[in-house]
Amino acid sequence: MARKDEISHTGRIVEINPDFTTVEITVSSACSACHAKGLCGVSEDEEKVIMVPTDPYTVYQPGDEVLVMTKKSMGLKATWISYVIPLAILMILILSLSAVIGNEYLVGGIAIAGVALYYFGIWLFRDRLSNEFVFYIKENNN
Repeated sequence: MARKDEISHTGRIVEINPDFTTVEITVSSACSACHAKGLCGVSEDEEKVIMVPTDPYTVYQPGDEVLVMTKKSMGLKATWISYVIPLAILMILILSLSAVIGNEYLVGGIAIAGVALYYFGIWLFRDRLSNEFVFYIKENNN
């Protein structure tokens, strides 16, 4: 069971190699527990694959059910990097350029280009960021 400062998802090991263990997790929408989800068609389950560094001291086999875990602070950091900062960039550019430039289309284009430039920077530093966001595996005791 995960502690209060951890985020966990149940997953199934797909592949193990010396560097990475590939784990497949199913991410469910918020309405997955609804009694009418079979009739509704809105609920969605999505399969995601996560690469976790292989721990040489544990023995897992493909098909084993495990918990994929990370610290809650990593989830908050990811939210800031992917949503909050780009929104702030967008709003700052729109509000500041609207006062200077009269053309709304130009302001909108520059603001979108500013956010695109931010995401390009994230893409350039993806290796450095992947070293900061670390997942680990625990045995699922359910």
